[in-house]
Amino acid sequence: MSYTPSRTLAYGCLALSMSLVGSYVALSKPLAIVFPVFLLAWLRFGIGGLAMLRWLKKPTAEQPMSWQTKKLVFLESFLGNFLFTICMISGVRMTSAVSAGVIMATIPAVIALMSWVFLKERIGPRIWAAVACGALGIGLLALAKPSHGTGEIQQAAWLGNLLVFAAVLCEASYAVIGKKLTAVLSPKRISSIINLWGFALMTPLGLYMAVGFDFASVAPGTWLLLVFYGLAASVWTVWLWMTGLKSVPAAQAGVFTVMLPVSAALVGVVVLGETLTGIQMAAFAVSLAGVLLATVPTRSASAALSSQTGSTGKLEA
Repeated sequence: MSYTPSRTLAYGCLALSMSLVGSYVALSKPLAIVFPVFLLAWLRFGIGGLAMLRWLKKPTAEQPMSWQTKKLVFLESFLGNFLFTICMISGVRMTSAVSAGVIMATIPAVIALMSWVFLKERIGPRIWAAVACGALGIGLLALAKPSHGTGEIQQAAWLGNLLVFAAVLCEASYAVIGKKLTAVLSPKRISSIINLWGFALMTPLGLYMAVGFDFASVAPGTWLLLVFYGLAASVWTVWLWMTGLKSVPAAQAGVFTVMLPVSAALVGVVVLGETLTGIQMAAFAVSLAGVLLATVPTRSASAALSSQTGSTGKLEA
C-alpha cells in the first residue's frame, strides 16, 4: 500500500537521493576506465533489474496505465536513465571537473524553469533565491578545483561540456516527468519499470560491447564497486527521488540537486584524498543556505500545517 511521506521525510529522501547520485558519478570514473560506456550502463541496468524483480508486479489497487502514463514512463527512462547515463559518463571523461561542476550547477534553475512551463508550478521568490544560492555555491566549488587534463582532453572539452549540459537537460526532464508519474504510480513501480526500459534500450549496445570483452581481467574490487553503482543508480536513488516527489513540488525538489556536485566533491576529499580549501567550504555553506531557503517553512505555512491532523503518512511498505 502506498502512502504520502511527510514533508520532512520527503526532503530527506530528495537530499539522500542526490547525494548518492553525486557519489556514484564520482566513483564511476574508475569503472569507466575498465568497462566501455555502453557495457557499463547495460550492466548497471541488469544489476538494478535483478534487485527490483518483485517490484515489477502490479499492485491490486493500481489502476491500469493509460496511454499517456505509458508514454511518460518511456520518456522518464529514455531521458533520465538511458541518455543521462551516456551523456554524463561520456561528458565527464572528455571535459574537466571544473567545467562539469559549473554546468551541473544549472540543474536547479533548469528544473524550476521546466516546472514553471510544463507543470504550471508557481515559482516563489524563495525558490528562485535558493536556485541562485545553489548555482553560486556549486560554481564556487567547481572554480576552486585545479584544472587537470592533457592537451588532447582539452581539445575535446567543448564536446564534453555539451554532453554534460545534455545530461543536465535529461536530469531536469526526469524530475518534471517524475512528478507527474508519482500521481498515478508508486515509487517502487516507477523505479522498476523505467529500469526495465533502460535495460531494453541499452541491450543491443551492451551486448555488442560485451563481445570480446575480457571479463576475467576485472579485479574483485571493481566488481564490488560495479554492484554498488548498479544498486545506487538504478534502485536507491530513483526510489528515494520518487518518494520525495510525492510530497514536494518539482521546482522545490530541484533545489536538492545541488547535493549532486557537492557530494561528488566530498567523495573526492574523503575517498580520493583531495584537499578542501576555504573557497570550497564557503561554497558548501552557500549551497546549504539555498537548501534551507527552499525547505524551512514560512510562518503561514507552519500555521497551516499545524492546523492539520492525521495528514502525515508513512513510506510505502
